Amino acid sequence: MTGSGPALEQPPGRQGPGHLPAALVDALDLVLGRRGAGVMPGDRRAIGVGSGTELAQLRPYQVGDDVRQLDPAASARTGVAHVRLHVPERILTTWLVLDVSASMAFGTAERLKSDVAEGVALVVGRLATRRGGRLAVLTAGGPERMLPPRGGRVAQAGLRALLADGVARDGTGDEGIGRTLHRVARLARQPGLVVIVSDFRGPRDWRRALRALRARHNLLAVEIRDPREEELPAVGHLALVDPESGELVEVDTSRPGLRERFAAAARAERAEVAAELRKARAIHVVASTQGDWLKQLGRALG
Repeated sequence: MTGSGPALEQPPGRQGPGHLPAALVDALDLVLGRRGAGVMPGDRRAIGVGSGTELAQLRPYQVGDDVRQLDPAASARTGVAHVRLHVPERILTTWLVLDVSASMAFGTAERLKSDVAEGVALVVGRLATRRGGRLAVLTAGGPERMLPPRGGRVAQAGLRALLADGVARDGTGDEGIGRTLHRVARLARQPGLVVIVSDFRGPRDWRRALRALRARHNLLAVEIRDPREEELPAVGHLALVDPESGELVEVDTSRPGLRERFAAAARAERAEVAAELRKARAIHVVASTQGDWLKQLGRALG
């Protein structure tokens, strides 16, 4: 993993993802495997023979065979030592693309969008490394960092360290997640699961990259939203700062027409994002900073 650099920080008001009940996480295990990965580790065949559970061949023992593969029943029945050779299991690799752009530091409800993204990443990491699976992580929208595919506690420890670096500072710009998705396409040679956790704001450079990934991988897109991004409250004069560009915008929220136009534009933008994700045949899940995001994730995948 490369260094985080000075452009990352834990944003003010950080609450963290909250409690992650083991029962809810366990309930998502098979659901995520079925809806996101299509098949679980053990359902994919690799080339050759190995230490899987499905029998590939039962044959007489040859010099050099692993004696642990001797089959007592077949050896006793035939009077000749036999070995069992199994179909090897291909380990499923989950590629997690995590948006760390400045807009992820926004939140007006229970927590920030980055808090929800952190929780989703932890859940995905925990489930991805079960049954021998591997997890790879790449960040987007800020200084690009990567954790190569690893399994077990090593992968989860690396993920927690990466999450501790925070998100990009306000005004540092947003290069979008498209470049990172193109990098995943180059690195992920074997079919697997690609999970994108983002608010899908800023440049739409991810559209073509996402469709290209779908040719080989199964896709899960977790969109993080905040209620105030969808409608303005009537609180009078507001000075708003775009976290990506640092641009200051002043608005009078007491004007009903302005609030209606804002809500209509926000709905249209989110509908466009949803349509693009459908075109890529990605499973689209929306998680909000308001309410229990883990239950929202479970209901959407269930």
